[in-house]
Amino acid sequence: MFDSVLVVCAGNICRSPTAEYVLKSKLEGKNINVSSAGLTALVDKGADSMASELAQVNGIDMSAHKGRQISSSLVSSNALILVMEQRHVQDLCARYPEARGKTFLLGKWLGDKEIPDPYRQSREAFEHVYDLIDSACGAWQKYL
Repeated sequence: MFDSVLVVCAGNICRSPTAEYVLKSKLEGKNINVSSAGLTALVDKGADSMASELAQVNGIDMSAHKGRQISSSLVSSNALILVMEQRHVQDLCARYPEARGKTFLLGKWLGDKEIPDPYRQSREAFEHVYDLIDSACGAWQKYL
């Protein structure tokens, strides 16, 4: 079993923090550390206001989130890395070869579905992404 999961997207303010907090809520009671980071992170920036608002509506508080940049220590210290898009897998493994074999799409169990970036888009785009993330995290539950 995995003891640590790192969720990665680009800026670490929309998708990966949402997935981090949704996954934490679904894994409550399990001894699994879940965190997030970005490939091009907006370091120390809080979660996007629309992402936070939708999480709050679903009973999830992301107010403590601060954007953080991916690093080799984060890659090596996490047992599983979940990303949003296929290009994130490629970018991550090119930068950090040690990520190979433990990096998968968050949407892996939804037919390798990619999760699009809703940044600076409509509320509907964020709602669609939230629903995808919630479904993908639910699908990962049985494997964690």
